[in-house]
Amino acid sequence: MSNSSSMPQFLLLAVADRRELQLLHFWLFLAISLAALLANGLLLSAVACDHHLHTPMGFFLLNLSLTDLGCICTTVPKAMHNSLWDTTTISYMGCAAQAFLLVFFLGAEFSLLTIMCYDRYVAICKPLHYGTLLGSRACAHMAAAAWATGFLNALLHTASTFSLPLCQGNALGQFFCEIPHILKLSCSHSGYLRETGLMFFTLSLELGWFVFIVFSYVQIFRAVLRIPSQQGQHKAFSTCLPHLIVLSLFLSTAIFAHLKPPSISSPSLDLVVSVLYSVVPPALNPLIYSLRNQELKDAIRKMMTGCFSGAMKCLFSGA
Repeated sequence: MSNSSSMPQFLLLAVADRRELQLLHFWLFLAISLAALLANGLLLSAVACDHHLHTPMGFFLLNLSLTDLGCICTTVPKAMHNSLWDTTTISYMGCAAQAFLLVFFLGAEFSLLTIMCYDRYVAICKPLHYGTLLGSRACAHMAAAAWATGFLNALLHTASTFSLPLCQGNALGQFFCEIPHILKLSCSHSGYLRETGLMFFTLSLELGWFVFIVFSYVQIFRAVLRIPSQQGQHKAFSTCLPHLIVLSLFLSTAIFAHLKPPSISSPSLDLVVSVLYSVVPPALNPLIYSLRNQELKDAIRKMMTGCFSGAMKCLFSGA
């Protein structure tokens, strides 16, 4: 990354120009990040500690929570720091690390959501083969493939982008380092085409996953509609609903952020959309899954009750 000597730092998009609004954004980011950390931490602890949740879906939920925590910890702390200290700078290496981690966690998350769709497909359409197709070894291999795919994708894009000569200034139109915004600063036509080709390949791969998801849900809905009882249909739909909501939130915000028409683009709108796809979904995902999963709710309630009882015993015994 030879640019690090000539481009010591980047300027991120300021979340606000008034000091009062900067502090308001700091407290807002702090509240969202604490809520995301608490929610994902509770989900991770519940899945890890309750043997009833040691299922393929529980295992994939655990991995999904890790990607959500990674996304929050990649973008929000620097935004909070800049809002609190009234600055917009980020070092060249810090920007490269942030871009790499964001692509890594988002790529792994989309891969995991695709795998979770396959889990629902097998559970509803091929229930007799569920234990065979989604055994512990198969689940571990699929999760490892999701993380490896995210890592290799992030490594390729980050290395390609940050090897380009940058001659269009150092101001990014985003409150965190994102590869499309860094590419706008490039003055290498061949390098830009190379990274565009990589992006096209990644988008083609993700489009293939999206087609697989759509095909799987068509098969799922057909199988559910063949269930004779309404209670059975409701139960089957309930197991798919959280995944559909999380997937729709993830895809709709990301697609709108990157494909919205330039005519409606503005710094304030770009900021809101960026927060919607990079910060809000990781905070909401645990809530969405726990609201529709009775076993998960019971495990979290039991864990919190146990912690509260233990704290009260320690308090009174100390007194």
